[in-house]
Amino acid sequence: SGARRASGDNQGPRLPTNVTPTRILDDAAIAEIAKLPGVSYVEPYIGFPIECRSNGKVFAHSVAGASVPNASSRFTGFAAGQMISAPNGDEAVISEDTVRISGYASPAEAIGKTLEFLAPPSEKEKQEAGNESASFFGLPLGEEDQDTKPKGSVVVARTFRIVGVLAEPKQDGRPGPSRGLMPSADIYIPLPAARQWANEHLGEQARVIMALARENGAIGEDQSPGYFSALVRVNDPVALTDVRKRLTELGLGSFSIVDQLDQIRTVFLIINSVLGLLGGISLLVASFGIANTMIMSILERTREIGIMKAIGAEDREIKLIFFFEAAVIGFTGGVIGSLAAWGIDAVANRLAYRFILKPQGASFVDFFHLPVWLWMGAILFALAVSVLAALYPAARAARIDPVRALRHD
Repeated sequence: SGARRASGDNQGPRLPTNVTPTRILDDAAIAEIAKLPGVSYVEPYIGFPIECRSNGKVFAHSVAGASVPNASSRFTGFAAGQMISAPNGDEAVISEDTVRISGYASPAEAIGKTLEFLAPPSEKEKQEAGNESASFFGLPLGEEDQDTKPKGSVVVARTFRIVGVLAEPKQDGRPGPSRGLMPSADIYIPLPAARQWANEHLGEQARVIMALARENGAIGEDQSPGYFSALVRVNDPVALTDVRKRLTELGLGSFSIVDQLDQIRTVFLIINSVLGLLGGISLLVASFGIANTMIMSILERTREIGIMKAIGAEDREIKLIFFFEAAVIGFTGGVIGSLAAWGIDAVANRLAYRFILKPQGASFVDFFHLPVWLWMGAILFALAVSVLAALYPAARAARIDPVRALRHD
């Protein structure tokens, strides 16, 4: 199946979409996308940074909403626990990195523990706090270390229970950089809870943008900012183009791994063109080298050529000798060059997959492909260049006067 990310006109992080979105990516848009022919799965995305506390430690992490149930491969590998069970519950799934930062000895120890989301207090909460001295901006301090204190004036806005710890994606035994096309997060909570939090705790800049959007009529007074993006999975890669066209008709932009592959192929096409130019120059230099080698061979074998002509060798036969030698040089060089190209091709494809495709969750693709006809063509081309380079040396050898050649030392 294929996948792409659809993006709406909201205040989330911008994607390099094919068109500028003109519609909010809200629940209605998600429902329309899910009904498109060829679409098998739609996963909305909304994420934000947050300051939270668990195990007595306060830390800043990224949070994302997760659809429940969720068919994404991101939630198939757990170091402990399980996936969020209810879409409207207060359960959370965290990463192994969050386990370490929270000070838990193992992923299993974190299961069942609480995760507190911290937020600035409302005006009412500030008034109720009054002049309390035994607290730090609404949070009891006790004997906690300095690194357990939340930064700034915050209160516990919502509490979640940790039910699962995601295993870190591995790449050659080391933590991988991402979990496919969707941005990875340190903490996952139910999608409705994430959306509610994002709507209630907008930053100052986001509030100003939303106010201007409502004032200009871009969104309604009661309309939410929508989702940042959505992962759309199709049944058949053949339907990819049609689905993207329908998304554009809906006023949404889209980004697919195919776009990135096309950009990469363009870069490699430019690289191949430059390498082809360098290869052409190399062949030209090589042809001069072969001609020079043949001429030096004539000078060294002048007496030998004279003896062959003295015993009846014809000019045609003398030429064939040098043509054959040039052909052997060209064939040998072509075979060695083709084998070297095969090795470089294999290494380049593996490197491109490891550093470009694999982090994006894409399957292996041959960026550099050497078909059999190209191998044979390269060898024959090297053979032809060598023979052409031997034309002048062979003709010069055939014109040697046998009498003068026999006198040559």
